[in-house]
Amino acid sequence: MSDRFTKGMARNIYYGGSAFFVLLFLALTFHTTRELPQRDHRENLTEAVANGKLIWEENNCIGCHTLLGEGAYYAPELGNVFYRRGGEDSFKAFFQGWMKAQPLNIPGRRQMPQFNLSDQEIDDLAEFLEWTSKIEVNDWPPNQEG
Repeated sequence: MSDRFTKGMARNIYYGGSAFFVLLFLALTFHTTRELPQRDHRENLTEAVANGKLIWEENNCIGCHTLLGEGAYYAPELGNVFYRRGGEDSFKAFFQGWMKAQPLNIPGRRQMPQFNLSDQEIDDLAEFLEWTSKIEVNDWPPNQEG
């Protein structure tokens, strides 16, 4: 091998590396599109879940909360709130009460605003949070309280 690094060598490294990473990107894209339907359970999407996501977006919940690791870290992670607060048995009742009780006005604690959502909107938001909690996310969040 020569003691010099030639333009041809640099070009070959550039093109070879580019081709490698383009192929890697395509392989990972294919893998993701094949795996996602098994992980996100899109067969369980309902109109209530879609309405809940719309409510989530319209009220900018992600401006304070994280959902599956995405969003602001001001308020708790809500990716597993369904299981943390009762699951199938009592989550909806808990969530109705929690949303209606806001703000709690506890000194020294961050306050969640009152959004004045209807019972149906709160139920739809609960459906959305239930659906997100059932997505396979490789044990995220790493602890029970998010």
